[in-house]
Amino acid sequence: MAELPTEKITLKSRLQVQSEAATSDAPDPDIQPGSTAATAAALDAIHLAPGYYTSFRFLGSALAVGLGFGCGVGGYSLIAPILSYIDADIGPDANIVWVSLVYTLTSAIGLLLFGRLSDLFGRRWFFVGGSALALVGSIVCATANSIPMLIGGETLLGFASASQLSYGFTLGELLPIKYRFLGVSYCYLFVIPFSALGPGVAYALILHTAAGWRWCYYLLIITNTICTLCWYFCYYPPTFQAKNGDQTFWHKLAQLDYLGLLLYTGGLLLFLMGLSWGGSVHPWRSAYVICTMVIGLLMLVGFVLWEAWATLQEPMLPLHLFKQRGFASAVLMVSIGASVYYAFAILWPNMVNILYSEGETTMWIGWASCTTNAGFTLGEICGGVLAKVFKKVKYQLICATVSSAALLAAVASCTPHTKDRAIGLIFVGTLLVGWYESISFTLTTVLVDDQTEVGTAAGLGGSARSGISTVCSVIYTVVLSNRLASTVPAQVVPAVTAAGLPASSVASFLTALTAGTPDAYAKIPGITNAILAAGQQAYKTANADAYRTVSLTTLAFGGLAIIASLFMGEVESRMTGEVTAKLHLRKEKEATSAETAAV
Repeated sequence: MAELPTEKITLKSRLQVQSEAATSDAPDPDIQPGSTAATAAALDAIHLAPGYYTSFRFLGSALAVGLGFGCGVGGYSLIAPILSYIDADIGPDANIVWVSLVYTLTSAIGLLLFGRLSDLFGRRWFFVGGSALALVGSIVCATANSIPMLIGGETLLGFASASQLSYGFTLGELLPIKYRFLGVSYCYLFVIPFSALGPGVAYALILHTAAGWRWCYYLLIITNTICTLCWYFCYYPPTFQAKNGDQTFWHKLAQLDYLGLLLYTGGLLLFLMGLSWGGSVHPWRSAYVICTMVIGLLMLVGFVLWEAWATLQEPMLPLHLFKQRGFASAVLMVSIGASVYYAFAILWPNMVNILYSEGETTMWIGWASCTTNAGFTLGEICGGVLAKVFKKVKYQLICATVSSAALLAAVASCTPHTKDRAIGLIFVGTLLVGWYESISFTLTTVLVDDQTEVGTAAGLGGSARSGISTVCSVIYTVVLSNRLASTVPAQVVPAVTAAGLPASSVASFLTALTAGTPDAYAKIPGITNAILAAGQQAYKTANADAYRTVSLTTLAFGGLAIIASLFMGEVESRMTGEVTAKLHLRKEKEATSAETAAV
């Protein structure tokens, strides 16, 4: 096979590389000329400059990817647990729920956009701009003096996070494919302070700093500043010319699938907005909820039909990606893994506060609330390492999906008196979910026949993950709300009336339980310490019964993950030394500029 000079590859499009691979003087007899395999083999022959992986630009880019990922996660995970403190400081405002909603909405929409557009036009300025936008959003939030201003800042952070959460392909394409699992594990190390320990860090900042919750955003300002500098000075991936050869920017822009872009962004935004509104901002039967969901769903159906039947030069979503069975399985497992995780991200903080917080400090509540995130993050780190070291990826996926489904369903056995059991089951169960989600997410970048579409593939996986997990989160929330509406009156009312509470005070008692403050209980006519103790114990039991139903609900999604793992094919043969993209080092850039000037 003809060797490709390192300094030339940056001036050629992928199609040109295919042509060279097809006309090589010494073709590999096992590779069909002009095929994707020929392209991969040609790129595998690229010789990286000595010291490439220890160069300033590569190390700086790797730092930007890792820190950026941490910032992208932190914009949500540091803030979501302390919204009540923020509302008490600069509110109160009924729109406080939008602080977290706008983040998830804009992030879900942006993931596919960033992946697809950076595949077509080059990645550098998408990621420099995304990091700069995150910095601006952090500053807006840190200086917010009202909830609407905070919502505006979180909107910027959410859209910027689409670039920051694209860590899988951004770093992955710079590494040999056989090391992509380790690359994902490396990225998750940066998530530890932002997500794994996020609730504890947020509570500590509130309790031990003068600025309180604003320090969460100060932390993001510091890290986003470092990220932006690293992206700008270090990240020089293949340029637009290297990706597209003689095509001009404006010609490529004219080929974009604008109708697909409109249908996708509008449909996903409306559908997820309707889901998020239901039961929180508006009643489920409200016209706001029904209309936005129906219109959004119709637009998404139209998007798929348009992508399938229209003749497009650059489709927004290349549906041929799903012809690879393993890729489809990986996308499904990533989405289901996140869905199962979010069940306990919703459930566990409630369990801590209602079932297990009696007699504990605020900091204990904060650190205990980290159980779900810590287990999931540790699983993500270990998953990549185990996949690289032990291989047999399909069997690891089957083992992790079966074990996690069993352990998390077993949380249904927990009561107000089994705190240690609950912590153990949830920690190990979410660790196993993180294990198979880490492997599956990496596979969305590996099981792509044309590696020029790796950003699109990973962006699709990320958008599917956000969309499906949002749907499942709504399911869990509705199940929990409906069960609580049944179990609380059924168990609390008999308990307090038997303890001597007048029937006329029962409604006041139920209202006070929701507030959970001494002042609320003191206003109940006829209340005594014995009645209060009986009512609180019954309330804990009623909540435990409701949580049991949600835990068992995860079996349905865990079962889907098990089925998807069975359809995963053999992937070890794809773990090659191919490097999909290469950073331009300083000397190479100078040489290329001189060569271009000479021409």
